[in-house]
Amino acid sequence: MIKNIDNLSYYLIKKGLDATSERGRAISNNIANINTAGYKAKRVVFEENLKSALDGTSINLKTTNSRHINDGKSIENIKYEIIQDKSNSLRLDGNNVDIDIEMANLAANQILYNALVSQANSRIAMRRTVISGK
Repeated sequence: MIKNIDNLSYYLIKKGLDATSERGRAISNNIANINTAGYKAKRVVFEENLKSALDGTSINLKTTNSRHINDGKSIENIKYEIIQDKSNSLRLDGNNVDIDIEMANLAANQILYNALVSQANSRIAMRRTVISGK
């Protein structure tokens, strides 16, 4: 159970890194299968799940003790989902991968991943400074 805001933010950074890493794999897989007939692109959904949990729209029960029964929709249980894009394609072979969209998603995902790594490194450096006293 996450006890304070610093642990919560570090936990969310780790979850974000997991999601962006998986998103990078999904995008790379989509690009690799651009000429595969019938292939449908895969997408990673994380931010929407996080937003709904933080907004309180998906958290129905509040617990005050770790032994209380909950609905499993707490911050600790937020996960990314891999979904298949079932949208139609303009291509005759049924493949719906658009290389321009995939390349833009890849660049945006890389920027997000780098920002999350930077945040994690800053937090670790701050703790190291506090511990060493320098």
